[in-house]
Amino acid sequence: MTERIPASSQRPHRHHWRRDLVELAALFCAVAVADGIANLVAHGPRGPVMLVASAVALLVTAAFHTWWARRHSHAPPPPGTAPSDPGAAAAAVSTATAAGPASDAALTTALWRMRTTVRDEPGSLAAICTALARSGVDILTLQTHPLPEGGTVDEFLLRAPQQLPSADLIRAIAGAGGHSTWIERADAHDLVDTPTRVLGLATRTALDAAELPLALRQLLGRCTIHSIPATTLSGRPNAGADAPVEGVLEATVMRLRDPSGGAITIERPYLPFTPTEFARARALVELDARLGPRVPRSQDVLTLPEGNEITVRRADGSDLAAARAMHDRCSERTLSLRYHGPVADADRYLGHLLSPRFGRTLAATTASGKLVALGHLLWDGDETEVALLIEDDWQRRGIGSELLGRLIGMAVEAGCDSVYAVTQASNTGMVAAMRGLGLPLDYQIEEGTLVITARLDTTPVNSRLPYEVPGESRGLPRTQH
Repeated sequence: MTERIPASSQRPHRHHWRRDLVELAALFCAVAVADGIANLVAHGPRGPVMLVASAVALLVTAAFHTWWARRHSHAPPPPGTAPSDPGAAAAAVSTATAAGPASDAALTTALWRMRTTVRDEPGSLAAICTALARSGVDILTLQTHPLPEGGTVDEFLLRAPQQLPSADLIRAIAGAGGHSTWIERADAHDLVDTPTRVLGLATRTALDAAELPLALRQLLGRCTIHSIPATTLSGRPNAGADAPVEGVLEATVMRLRDPSGGAITIERPYLPFTPTEFARARALVELDARLGPRVPRSQDVLTLPEGNEITVRRADGSDLAAARAMHDRCSERTLSLRYHGPVADADRYLGHLLSPRFGRTLAATTASGKLVALGHLLWDGDETEVALLIEDDWQRRGIGSELLGRLIGMAVEAGCDSVYAVTQASNTGMVAAMRGLGLPLDYQIEEGTLVITARLDTTPVNSRLPYEVPGESRGLPRTQH
């Protein structure tokens, strides 16, 4: 095979003498003109005037050139023209929002999270991007979730004008071919890219088994998570606790096998789960299963006003025997105030309460190692419950307030909007401890049962919980670890 060379490249270069003659004549003319202008400026009566006039002429010429260039620059495509690819559409979105000053954009924009379903064909995503660009919306992040039946779910993080209603965004997306659109306000935390967020959730899950339900909720957004034990308190098999190893995905519900036994059910009625989300959730559960039971082993040693030392630490199933022994030392009244039922059934609840899958438990032990108090933070679907049990001989010493303050810190760290405590109006100790938090409280009495709800400030706190921070305590003097 031979390579053909174009004929134009084979022609010899000819040296034209006429072009050299023209260039030489132009050079002589330029020298003559320059000499004439120099003599006129130096020896003429109006030399300075000529210089000023020349400068003005140059400025006018430059201004005209600038105006001409802007008037005939490359303008954006007309409104009816759609970009040929998603990258061009995204560039159009950025161009639309970059027109105003940066300071004005920061003050007059809002963040939105949006999902929409589109056809899986070329140009569908470009049409969505173009519709957003026309509304002055900037696309910050984009994820695509393929669907098994065809089509894709596109998830956007958007920066839109503050005055733009969400209904207008939905109409614009519908006009571009999107359907089943869901939108809600976002905040600065959503700016973290998905791989970074998933790695952070995996790290928290690896350190603490109680983090799995919280990690799933943060991974999947607003959803309700229920942990279903394998057996009931009476020892019978629990309905709905037979999830297969590979899990089950049914539109807005997914069921996964709980590594500690039973099943985890996740529901999100307003938005179906995608196969990608199901795979991520299953990966987190598999990580939890491989690591086995675990809780942080940090602890605080506190000194009570009368001089006794107590140790506050996380509790788990290994404390079951010590918790039962504490039950035996508690009076019937103390147990009834805590469990709101037959005192004989108190021991049955301990396995559930001490499991990291259903929440977090703090234990207070004496210098000799005897367990004298338990504080529980329990995940109850979309809500969170706090509960305390203090052995009779150790009540009214500040232990309950100490444990409750730390449980509230855990709830804030977990992003809970509120916590509630179920007790009786005669339980003045629990009522006083809740009031001592200094938080807005709501009281509701039903058939002699008092429900106290504390509304929390959900401002993010340090990821290290109060009992993990050395040299810091709430209300009681600290000695050492």
